Amino acid sequence: MNDLSTLRSFFARRTGDMLDLLRRLVEMESPSTDKAAVDRVMRFAAERARASGAAVTFVPQERWGDHVLARWGGNEGGFLLLCHLDTVWPVGTLAERPWQVEGDRALGPGVYDDKASAVIVLAALEGLRALSLSPRHPVTVLFNSDEEVGSPSSRALIEAEAARARVVFCIEPARPDGALKVWRKGTGRYVITALGRAAHSGADHERGINAIEELAHQILRLQAMTDYTVGITVNVGWIQGGLRANIVPNQAQIRVDVRVKTMAEWERISSAIGALQPVLPGARLIVEGELNRPPMEESPVTLEPFRRTQEIAAALGLTLTANGTGGASDANFTAAMGVPTLDGLGAIGDGAHSVDEYVLIPSLPERAALLAAMLVAW
Repeated sequence: MNDLSTLRSFFARRTGDMLDLLRRLVEMESPSTDKAAVDRVMRFAAERARASGAAVTFVPQERWGDHVLARWGGNEGGFLLLCHLDTVWPVGTLAERPWQVEGDRALGPGVYDDKASAVIVLAALEGLRALSLSPRHPVTVLFNSDEEVGSPSSRALIEAEAARARVVFCIEPARPDGALKVWRKGTGRYVITALGRAAHSGADHERGINAIEELAHQILRLQAMTDYTVGITVNVGWIQGGLRANIVPNQAQIRVDVRVKTMAEWERISSAIGALQPVLPGARLIVEGELNRPPMEESPVTLEPFRRTQEIAAALGLTLTANGTGGASDANFTAAMGVPTLDGLGAIGDGAHSVDEYVLIPSLPERAALLAAMLVAW
C-alpha cells in the first residue's frame, strides 16, 4: 500500500476542482423524463471520461437518455462502476433552489443523488492518471440515464456488463453517517383496479356497486400487510376513481409500492396480494404487478467486498461501517446475479429526493481517494 500513501492528500488538494465539477453537473438539470436534458449531461460526462483516457461508447435510447459506457482497458474480468446522472427534479428547479455552498455543505437539486457520485468516479480515474497509477484490472463505468424510474432501458445493459465483471461498485450516495450499503430492499409495484356498477346516487343508489368503497376495503387489507419485524412495507400511494359525487363510481384504481428484504418475503407478500378477493357482492378486482428490483440481500456477495474495502480504507486512515436501506438501486440487479457487489461508495450527505438535499464537501476527496485505492489495490 506504499504507493497509495499519498492518495488522501493528493485528492484533498483537488477539492476545489471537484467542487467546481459538481457545480457544473448540478447546473445541468437532468430529470429522467427529459431526454434532451439527460443527453446533455451524458455528453459532458463522456467527454470528461474520454479526456482521461477512456474509450467511450454511447448506447442510444429512444425514450430515455442515452447511456454511456466508458472503458479503461478491456471489458472482461474487471471492475464495473455504476453511476446514474438522471435526477427526480424537473427542469426549472434550479431557478427555485440554485447551487449553493454553505460552510462544508454543497446544496442543489441532484447534488447528493447522484451527481456527486459522478464527480467521485471521474476524479478518481483522472487522479490515477495524473499520479501514473494504473487500475489493477480493466475499468468500465456505466453512466445510467434512467435509474430514478427503475432502470427500464438500462437493466439489460447493467446485467450484461455485470456478467463479465470481477466486482461491481455501485457509486450511490453513502448513508448519512458514511456507512456503505450491504443490503437493500427489493421493490415491487402493483396497480389494482376495482370494477363496480354505475348508478344515480340519489334515484338509484341501491343498484350501484361502489368501486371506491371496494378499494377502501382493499386498502386497509394492503396497509395491514406491512410488517416492520421482517422488513416488509406495503404503501398505497395513489388513488383515483369516480366521475362525479352524484354517480356511484363503477371504477377506481390504486397504485401500491411494496418493499422486501428477502426473496422469500417477496414470494409470501406477492402471493397474498395476488389472492385478494372482492368484498362487495358483484364487484371485481384486477391485480397487476411485478417485482421491479430484487432485494440485495446481506450475504457473502456483499459482505466480502465490504470487508476487502474496509481493509483498504483502513490503510488510508479511513474507518468504514456497513448498513442498508429501504431504497433500491442498480446494485440490486447485480447482487441478485451473484456478482460481488458493494454499494454506497458515493458522497456522504443526506436529503435524497428532498429540498434539503446536500453533500458534505470533505467527503468528496475522501471517497475519490478510497475509490482510487480500491481500483489499484483490489
